[in-house]
Amino acid sequence: MADASTTASTSTESKNVLERTARKAIRDPDTVYRWLTYVGLGFFLTVSLFPFYWLFVLALTPTNQIADMGVVPKGFNPGAFLEVFETVPFHLYILNSVVIAALSTIIVLFVGSIAGYVFGRYEFRGRTPLLLLTLVISYFPPVAFLIPLYRLFTGQVTLIGLESPELYNTPWSIVMPLSAITMPLIIFLLTTFYRQIPDGLEDASRIEGSTRIGALWRIIVPLSAPGVATAGILTFIIVYNEFFFSYLMVTGTPDDWAPILHGIFAFQGTQQVEYNLMAAASIIGVIPMAVIVMVAQERIVSGLTQGALKE
Repeated sequence: MADASTTASTSTESKNVLERTARKAIRDPDTVYRWLTYVGLGFFLTVSLFPFYWLFVLALTPTNQIADMGVVPKGFNPGAFLEVFETVPFHLYILNSVVIAALSTIIVLFVGSIAGYVFGRYEFRGRTPLLLLTLVISYFPPVAFLIPLYRLFTGQVTLIGLESPELYNTPWSIVMPLSAITMPLIIFLLTTFYRQIPDGLEDASRIEGSTRIGALWRIIVPLSAPGVATAGILTFIIVYNEFFFSYLMVTGTPDDWAPILHGIFAFQGTQQVEYNLMAAASIIGVIPMAVIVMVAQERIVSGLTQGALKE
């Protein structure tokens, strides 16, 4: 009987606590929202930043002390960040990634601007299905294009008696596939921006003697600067962080335009893996993207939000 009464009393107290908490939440919902925001933000920061913290711990821990390590470094070896550049020409891998991402961004913005102008400013039959088809193509897995692209870039494809150029181990073997994969998203984004420009501005340019292409580059693109900047930044980040084609389309040496991914794998030998140097190289490789995001975060947010509005 005593156990039954104790259980009933505990149940009553728990019910009273829940009722009091519910009443407080109803009377002061702002506090509840604020705490929920803190909890969500804390969870997001933990999930997002813990991998970087773990890389930092690995980078500071000497290789011979990495086994059975915890969440704090078992040593202190900041020289690993300098040893990365002494062991391999890591700066060349970073430069290759930047060049490849810049070339892809230029191509995507040029072609995407023309396509976005057509989809956003022209009225023609089948425009919406064609735009949706363009977006569907972007959902195909990259592995589906690997074998055809490899044959194409190694000169094994002949069309009208002409052999395809050998682009393997060149930046174009990475730039071309990644530009094609990124293009649908950028076309859709720029279409949204170009569609919001008033027709009167373009008509005034046409009256002054400008062609449609001239109106695009002189009127539409400058007025859509936030969207164009957002598209360029997103393309650069996507290409810089890409793994699949960056790993398979070059042999892995900096002279063959190998991107930063191969620079990180350069510390993985047949006899030993320098985990601390791989972690340090990963942190160094993230720095350029972190700087770009920090500098351009307002531009990215404003560009995406303006693209979501329709005047």
